[in-house]
Amino acid sequence: MVKNMSRKVAVVGAGVAGLTAARSLLSEGHHVTVFEKSRDVGGTWVYDERTESDPTGLDPARSRVHGSIYHSLRANLPRPLMGFSDYPFPAGPPSGAFPSHEEVRSFIEGFARDFGLLERVRFGSEVVSVGPGPRADEWVVEVLEAEAVVVETFEAVVVCNGHHSVSRVADVPGIDKWPGKQIHSHNYRVPEPFRDQIVVLIGGATSAHDISREISVVAREVHLSLRSTDVEFSKLEGQSNIWQHSPISRVHEDGMVAFHDGSSIHADVIFYCTGYKYSFPFLKTNGIISIDDNRVGPLYQHVFPPKLAPSISFIGLPNKVIPFLMIDLQSKWIAQVLSSKVMLPPEEEMMASIKALYVKMEATGKPRHHTHMLHPYEIDYMNWLAAQVGVPPLDKWKEQMYLAVFECYSSQIDGYRDNWDDEYWNRLRLSETGL
Repeated sequence: MVKNMSRKVAVVGAGVAGLTAARSLLSEGHHVTVFEKSRDVGGTWVYDERTESDPTGLDPARSRVHGSIYHSLRANLPRPLMGFSDYPFPAGPPSGAFPSHEEVRSFIEGFARDFGLLERVRFGSEVVSVGPGPRADEWVVEVLEAEAVVVETFEAVVVCNGHHSVSRVADVPGIDKWPGKQIHSHNYRVPEPFRDQIVVLIGGATSAHDISREISVVAREVHLSLRSTDVEFSKLEGQSNIWQHSPISRVHEDGMVAFHDGSSIHADVIFYCTGYKYSFPFLKTNGIISIDDNRVGPLYQHVFPPKLAPSISFIGLPNKVIPFLMIDLQSKWIAQVLSSKVMLPPEEEMMASIKALYVKMEATGKPRHHTHMLHPYEIDYMNWLAAQVGVPPLDKWKEQMYLAVFECYSSQIDGYRDNWDDEYWNRLRLSETGL
């Protein structure tokens, strides 16, 4: 029987990932310090009405804002999928199957209080450097606190700084001379600035769907530029002033925006709903861990870099998953690996697994920037994590619920949050659990 090992661990960030990591690490007997640059827990779920000085988020000298939440945002997963296996999300009103961002933040704050995590968080502490120390499995962490840099050493670091803050912007030919306004969804809060404007919105994921409908109430016209070149120019069914197009072919100095489908319009705003970049500006690993076209790697199972494992790890990188449940499982895995309760494969075996993933992606035409996009294997991934830490696989009713809601938002079904039949899923849950 392997004796549990207690380590001194630094956790970067006090959002959902950082707090969940702290709970799991503490439960395994580790000594935990969570560094949080703001004065609140919650990370991306903390609404901030401020926006950056550069609306596109491209200017390196811009004033920076961490949060990307807009005022009306609701979760795109229902309440039963927004909690943890042993700490469920509270029930809401009959019409509130999908909680508001205020409710999610309140849930996170309650989670932190109930598990005694707040006293582990050092607020107002911005991590500016994380690098290997002079001894093996030692990390030197430099933290900016009250305008002074504090240096500490740790035996392990868990990176939980989030990935919804650094804008990823589409490459639009001619954009340097285009005279209109540009904005990334990171800097969107309310629809009023788009009143009477003609807006071209680039993107086809959840944020593009939600924001396009919201701003269409005040905008003169909204034109969706989708990724597929097979999209035909047409007005969206059930919408009076939203049109869809294929990708932008070029924009012009006179304000015109031309699309591959042959259509063109004179626009006031180009709105990027094009996602975010992974960014770890504090990480100093001499190239062992790198980001290449939004692929963070090499990482075994999106968590451990083989050459540096297990002393540094990442939580929350995969997308198209059930985030809170996945983060909980990743946290348990990391905590048990650090306590030597669970062993990782040899470095060579982990690298072989990573290379096999890259080869499979290339063979199937999956682009590099989708490395951490798990669909349609997200359930398999979570069940694999569950097996590593000795907990049951995902409940079947949760799996079915997730796949049903994924179909709703990936198919761009309007109003799915308001029309969700929560009673059906309650009956399914009770029947499958025998209650």
